[in-house]
Amino acid sequence: MANFNFNKVILGGRLTADPELRTTATGVSVVSFTVAVNRRFVNKNNEDQPQADFINCTAWRATAEFISRYFKKASSICVVGSIQTRNWTDQQGQKRFATDVVVDEAMFVDSKSERPAGFQNDGASYTPEGYGAPAASFGNAEGEAPKFEEITDEEDLPF
Repeated sequence: MANFNFNKVILGGRLTADPELRTTATGVSVVSFTVAVNRRFVNKNNEDQPQADFINCTAWRATAEFISRYFKKASSICVVGSIQTRNWTDQQGQKRFATDVVVDEAMFVDSKSERPAGFQNDGASYTPEGYGAPAASFGNAEGEAPKFEEITDEEDLPF
């Protein structure tokens, strides 16, 4: 029998709160957040009753910084990662267990126009000049390409 181990998770849902970026003692960025994922449930009367699962997620380094910068409470998000389980004994001697998704990738789901009501851009997200202009005109009268923010270090890329 072949040794087959596979741990891959893809979730699509909405953030339940604003993600808050923290830094470990060694300077590594980390963000923890919860994704609400709707699922279908049919009751005894064969009626659809939507329910939600609330899934705890953790992202590290550049992925953590990307999520904290571009996503807010109620933002739709798609994450790809793996399930990680932990157990420990609390201060009262009780054995505790936790299951998290360790996020490797995070992607936008909504377009700008589909963001939830009340979503405000606090200036932390990046929008190049000429965003939304027709590609052929490059968004200006001279026909020049729009001026984008120059990124000198690939680690600064938001994806």
